[in-house]
Amino acid sequence: MKCTHVQIVFLCHVFLGLIFVLLNTSTLAEESELDFKTTPTLDLTIIELQRLGLESNGLVKAAQSKVEVAEAGVISAGAYPNPELEFMGGHNRARAVGPITGNSYGGFISQRIENPFLRIARIGSAEAGVEASQAGLDRVRADLAAALRVRAYELLLRQEIANVESGVLDLMEEIRRRVKVSVDSGEAARFELIKADAEVLTAKSRKETAFLDAQRARVALIKLTAGSLKKDFKIKASLLDYEQLPSLEELREEVQAVNPDVSRLQAELNSVNLKTDQERAAVLPSLELKFGRLQDPEFAYNIASLNLEIPLFNRRRGPISEAMSESAQVRETLEYRRFEISQLLESSWQSMQIAKRKVEMFETGIINQAESALRVAQAAYRFGERGLLDVLDAQRVVRSVRKDLLQARFEFQSAVAEIQRLRGLYPTEHVPK
Repeated sequence: MKCTHVQIVFLCHVFLGLIFVLLNTSTLAEESELDFKTTPTLDLTIIELQRLGLESNGLVKAAQSKVEVAEAGVISAGAYPNPELEFMGGHNRARAVGPITGNSYGGFISQRIENPFLRIARIGSAEAGVEASQAGLDRVRADLAAALRVRAYELLLRQEIANVESGVLDLMEEIRRRVKVSVDSGEAARFELIKADAEVLTAKSRKETAFLDAQRARVALIKLTAGSLKKDFKIKASLLDYEQLPSLEELREEVQAVNPDVSRLQAELNSVNLKTDQERAAVLPSLELKFGRLQDPEFAYNIASLNLEIPLFNRRRGPISEAMSESAQVRETLEYRRFEISQLLESSWQSMQIAKRKVEMFETGIINQAESALRVAQAAYRFGERGLLDVLDAQRVVRSVRKDLLQARFEFQSAVAEIQRLRGLYPTEHVPK
């Protein structure tokens, strides 16, 4: 069977079309797979949120850069002095008859031999500086992790309050509908409808304010993560979350041992003490060896010399006193910071216990009583035994109690976050080294 020219052209177009479709399908599949891999999940736990913030926040990156600078300082402190080369040359011209005239030249190489005590103290001070910078980085990470935890629970608090205000608005609208029916039927005065309208407008205002507060808390989280979060993210947590902490005595010992501020000041104190040793070692004389050769028209000289610096006038009293004063300053700061951190721990522990007690009181009695009073007031209002003001008062009590309960739960989570900050805790996985 022979194919005409038109059929051949048609088959070529079909073949090219199939190839184009297959290539586009493959490209779209690759792009969709890439988008799936690079798009972060919208539902984040507290730990995932903290890790995202630790990886994205600029303050953490700046603190990491300080660690790298301190590590480079250790390399600089351990560097040996370079040898020095010296070349000379000239022309000899005799002033009397007899001596040989001609060119003279020579070369020298010298090497300074560093005081080993000075070198050891300088390297030790630089290494202590690395420890101080690392402790500063740990503090930034712990502070950010605690701030992210508090802001996350604040977002949950604002969302819960917004839900409460939304429920109050629904209740007010339902009451207004009933009041309108009563007014239209002549069973209630027109003034009752005016009061109901005012309560509905007030509930709408509170609801809008609550939702705006929730949006502000969401923006604060996005700010802490340097914009890495999407606007429609969700937190997989609850104000009811409970974390088992060690006893107060164990926390006192742990905080004094691992708190980043204490570790940083301790490392700074070690660095300053070693700096004092460095200044004292600088008083000891240093040596310089020098070897060379001189050549004139008549003789050649091989020269070796030893230069010794004598600390006769400059005994480095000023730098030593300065280093000792700085050491005393850091030591006093460390002692005060230890005391301050212990007091902060005590305060956070007491705040946690108070918030825990508040939650127990609200959950075991107050909230149930307030809701029962509201149901009784609503039933009495339907039967005409109570007025609208009684229902509104009961509703206000329920709303206030619910908000106080949510606030107590948030205060509990905030106190736990502060204790974790004092312990220097933060998620360690996927954190840049």
